[in-house]
Amino acid sequence: MNAMLDSGVTTRPTERAVTRATFDDVLVPTYAPAAMVPVRAAGLDLWDQAGKHYLDFTAGIAVTSLGHAHPVLVEALTRQINTLWHLGNGYTNEPVLRLAIALTEATFADRAFFCNSGAEANEAALKLARKYAHTKFGPHKSRIISCLSSFHGRTLFTVSVGGQAKYTEGFEPLPQEINHVPYNDIAAAVAAITDDVAAVIVEPIQGEGGVIPGQVAYLQALRERCDATGALLVFDEVQSGVGRSGTLYAYMQQGVTPDILTSAKALGNGYPIGAMLTTNAIAEHFGVGSHGTTYGGNPLAATVALNVVEIINTPAFLARVKEAAARLMASLDVLSADYPQLFGKARGMGLLIGVPVADAFKGRAKDFTKAAEGLGLMLLIAGPDVIRLAPALIVSDAQLDDALRIMRAAAEQVIAADAAHVAATPAAV
Repeated sequence: MNAMLDSGVTTRPTERAVTRATFDDVLVPTYAPAAMVPVRAAGLDLWDQAGKHYLDFTAGIAVTSLGHAHPVLVEALTRQINTLWHLGNGYTNEPVLRLAIALTEATFADRAFFCNSGAEANEAALKLARKYAHTKFGPHKSRIISCLSSFHGRTLFTVSVGGQAKYTEGFEPLPQEINHVPYNDIAAAVAAITDDVAAVIVEPIQGEGGVIPGQVAYLQALRERCDATGALLVFDEVQSGVGRSGTLYAYMQQGVTPDILTSAKALGNGYPIGAMLTTNAIAEHFGVGSHGTTYGGNPLAATVALNVVEIINTPAFLARVKEAAARLMASLDVLSADYPQLFGKARGMGLLIGVPVADAFKGRAKDFTKAAEGLGLMLLIAGPDVIRLAPALIVSDAQLDDALRIMRAAAEQVIAADAAHVAATPAAV
């Protein structure tokens, strides 16, 4: 319905005032966003409609790893916008070819497939794994093994592969031949990976499942079992990849090389792009027309991603990520020791860190992140019991210190509010 001014002149959508309440009026209610509406950001600094400043330790869920409005990316994207936007997949383009070279030279892979998101990258990986298995071994080899509490995307296929029932309820019937095993459980994995398994997909560090690092012995056991049965090992590095772990990809410091790797999130620093990386021997099972996507690897996304990789994949940059991670983890250990009634011990890899809440606050991680937001610090959760920190990889020592100062203030606030609530609650008779 057109919005009309008193004069009877219709306002253009670009001129209309919008608020958080507008979300509830016009968007499908698949999210429950915060009350504040961000309007401007630079680096880790962000401002909302009211002009309030926030320190962003979410990076758009581990996406803007070079911070908001990074000047190199702004310049590169602006230059490409004025050159070439989009081509159908009947053509290739220079930026995507350069990006493919950069990623294959930096990893185990020989080939890259580009798409628009992590879900699409995982969809491509799982389709390729089944195609490979069917062609090489026959249609009986089709089963997919994943982990409980994993997350691999929101398409019907990837959400079924993810091991969280809350995301599949109401969408049945689900794709078949998918089984889930406990994460970091070697015996369960070995028992599940039999000769009919086409692929095993795993996050080297579970993100949405609670920020739980994969044990090296577990990942090695997956590799060995896949080799023994002819299954492909797929690493989902959508969240852990592109420097987040302290290496370009987490597998590089875990001593286990996958057959297929998926990447997205930080690869585009906020510009939508996903990638599936694999070897020549596996890639050849995707022929012309067997898979595709309209926007995947378009010149704009590829230009941004190429510059992201060039900035992050340097020894000095990655060393700083590890340095910042060590500083943050040490500060969180002190925080947990000072507030044991609220926090458990922090865990994670690089600058992807989870802080579990103590038993007394189970299911209430969001209470803490809301308190922190009110004090000017944006944080994430990883399920109802874990506070997740994923700041931009360019975070400074001063910003780390500011974040911990605000977390302490938020802890005091949450503990005080809980005590007041307990005091006001009538005792059970």
